[in-house]
Amino acid sequence: MTTASLSISSGSNRILRNGGFLALPLIILVWSLADPTLGREVLQWIPYLASGFMMNIVIAVLAMALGTLVGTIFGILQLVPYRLVRYPVIGYVQLFRNAPHLVLIFATTYIFPFEIVIFGNYLPFPDWVKAVIGLAIPASAYIAEITRGAILSIPTTQWEAGKGLGFSRNQSLRWIILPQCLRRSLPPWMNVAASITMGTALASLVGVHELLHAATDASTAVRRMDFTIIAYIVVMAAFFLLCYPISRLTRRLEARFKAA
Repeated sequence: MTTASLSISSGSNRILRNGGFLALPLIILVWSLADPTLGREVLQWIPYLASGFMMNIVIAVLAMALGTLVGTIFGILQLVPYRLVRYPVIGYVQLFRNAPHLVLIFATTYIFPFEIVIFGNYLPFPDWVKAVIGLAIPASAYIAEITRGAILSIPTTQWEAGKGLGFSRNQSLRWIILPQCLRRSLPPWMNVAASITMGTALASLVGVHELLHAATDASTAVRRMDFTIIAYIVVMAAFFLLCYPISRLTRRLEARFKAA
């Protein structure tokens, strides 16, 4: 295949990807313009749907933050020489890497109380916080494996160099090994972030007001089949517009790191 053919093929693939990126919003726009009453209904409910989607973003960000913190620690603990520490952590990682997200969300919803008592004061324990914990658990398990793999991928000469500089093993880990792991861990971390973001839609099943829950409320209130279809297309488009750039950036980072 010639260089010109490769260039044309690459350009065609890029056009198709960009077309796919815009297809869902265009479907919504054209359909709404074809039926003005439908368009008015959609515009009326957009702020309500947007408020639900903000909850998805909040849950995803907090779940990834908590999962990254716990997962990084657990990834390191999987490599310690003490069996009493290493084996329970390995068990945690293997268990929750293979547990369905929906099961974990339901589990955290019903295991944790609906309110907590602090100094005699009753404070609510919102369902969205339980959803954060439910999604942070599998995120931490995935990130623990990512961290463990990244540490093991660092050549042993790096540890020896740190020892030669007078660093303890913990200092070598903190100042030499982990900074190098960051670069290697970023692409798979972003894949986990995209997966957890899509998983936030499951929070609707435990009563959290997020985008899917908002779309169901809107569909029930309007009671129009065409509006129901549009509402769920909006849900799909919103997640696509959020997760697709993450996927594209992940691929670029992987290609850049492989070339480096």
